[in-house]
Amino acid sequence: MRLFGTVTQRRVWLALLLLVFASTARPSLRANTPKGNPPNQQASSKQKSKLDLELQRQRVTHHGDTVRVIVKPVAGRGAEAARKRYEHGDSIGATYSIVDAFSATIHSEDLDALENDPDVASVSADAVVTSNAAIDDAGEVKPSSLLATLGLDSLRDDGPSGKGIGIAVIDSGLERGSDLHGGEHDTQYDFDGGGAQKTAPHDDYGHGTFVAGLISGSGEGSEGETEEIARDGNPHRIKVRVYRGIASKARIVSLNVLDSHGAGLTSDVIDAIEFAVQNRQRLKIDIINLSLGHPIYEPRATDPLVQAVEAAVRAGIVVVASAGNFGRNPSTGIEGYAGITSPGNAASAITVGAVDTRDTVSRLDDGVPPYSSRGPTWYDGAAKPDVVAPGNRLVAAAALRSSLYAEYPGRRVGAPGSKKAPEYFMLSGTSMSAAVTSGVVALMLEAHKERFKQPLAPNAVKALLEYSAIPIAGVDHLTQGAGSINAAGAIQLAASVDPSVPSGSWWLATGVDAFMTIGSETLSWGQTVIWGTTVIWGTSVYANNDAWSDTVIWGTSVLWDDTVIWGTTDAVWDDPQTWATSIVWGPGLLDVGASDWSQVGPTTVIWGTLNP
Repeated sequence: MRLFGTVTQRRVWLALLLLVFASTARPSLRANTPKGNPPNQQASSKQKSKLDLELQRQRVTHHGDTVRVIVKPVAGRGAEAARKRYEHGDSIGATYSIVDAFSATIHSEDLDALENDPDVASVSADAVVTSNAAIDDAGEVKPSSLLATLGLDSLRDDGPSGKGIGIAVIDSGLERGSDLHGGEHDTQYDFDGGGAQKTAPHDDYGHGTFVAGLISGSGEGSEGETEEIARDGNPHRIKVRVYRGIASKARIVSLNVLDSHGAGLTSDVIDAIEFAVQNRQRLKIDIINLSLGHPIYEPRATDPLVQAVEAAVRAGIVVVASAGNFGRNPSTGIEGYAGITSPGNAASAITVGAVDTRDTVSRLDDGVPPYSSRGPTWYDGAAKPDVVAPGNRLVAAAALRSSLYAEYPGRRVGAPGSKKAPEYFMLSGTSMSAAVTSGVVALMLEAHKERFKQPLAPNAVKALLEYSAIPIAGVDHLTQGAGSINAAGAIQLAASVDPSVPSGSWWLATGVDAFMTIGSETLSWGQTVIWGTTVIWGTSVYANNDAWSDTVIWGTSVLWDDTVIWGTTDAVWDDPQTWATSIVWGPGLLDVGASDWSQVGPTTVIWGTLNP
């Protein structure tokens, strides 16, 4: 695998890169147009560069250097575009049919030639992607409340388990151990610019193993006993697995794209997504987990990583992506908005931010940690994340031979009462939240398959997950999406909807209660779906709407039945004061004053009017 520097260097590099991004990308929230010219006319009069923001920067700063790019040709002109680069002496990498693009390594001075090539539609940086994990000392380790706070049985493993569901974890690999073994955890493919290479499971970094453990770890290494009050009122001892994963019998397909420092290339992630789609039936892949990302350098319509995610969803795979850990400015520490990373900006992905549960079952003390990235997304101004999930101070299987385990001994966690070397690790971040959500989605799909032959489309899964989520009091939609995921409610919904009924028909086969008891608290579902930027209240998920099919890109125009819609708001533009003066990159980047809010809106903002 390629190496991209130490963990510390990687974090500094990414912070600096984001600051460069911030300083060069100055999207005006006010349309500074001459009198008589509408804002959109001015935006369209400026010729749009075919290069994404990072390549525009490298064109200025990287004279004489080689640059890795992903080229999107004009339809039908791919061979000709690649031939020109080859004859010029550039190195052509792989072709990705899933996004109709190819990768190449060129000289920075050739970026102008690519931009002026009539056979080229757009050019994207083959950007470095990193895992979305936050690393610090574990501190006091409290008993895990993860399963219980999701509404799942934390004592017994005889409920939904994810059996028969396959999850492709695109990450740093998988190291087998006491929690990850058997036929569910023996498939791994490495991607290093040369396509898929089947290998024995291994994880040089440790992040992928942790993610896999949260999703489907058996918890065997943490088995112990606890006291339970039986039905007759007498106490008795039962065995429990403290660090059991969400869907302990789900199957993991490890697709390794990150090196021993937790970094990789966008092209390898696209390659892995394409592999998952092409081998979906053979490997029985239902879900893709992407606990990684890179800064957003272009609109999602041209972002090749986003387009690969959309293609996977159209193929019927549920894609779960982390929102990113850029909820605060990496230089000033100021909390803010618009820190979502790619591919978390993909419309049809389930993009997940983090929840800090304070290590309790209760939802009343939950909050969104400062590092969790908030919306809206750069360029497109879309509402993200879709939901939030526990992601702070979570414990899961450790890769004992990994660099994370070696370099951060303070993060090692032993099983309660065990004298053995610690086999667990503690991490925080939206990476963990995405893994938790993937586990919940596996339980949803399992519950649905047990009752219905026709599978749930990814959009339907996303809608049910959002609708059953429980909002965190006092937190806005750009921070928490539809709310904090509620596994028990989402499973109940998934087991109740029948996709075989005609479009427009009521598809609940059984009734559902829109509230849950978690711990000692009875909590109402949010009963909302965020469609694009629109927050929809009502019973929209109780009917088989066209929006829930796998042929519709999430957030695009669909017809809604007025009988199932109680009301709508715009998560981004109804109240832009909540976010537009506290962009994560710092309020100094905006040229909107307090008196200018009447001019701010979805038709006047010019996301992507850049001055590199």
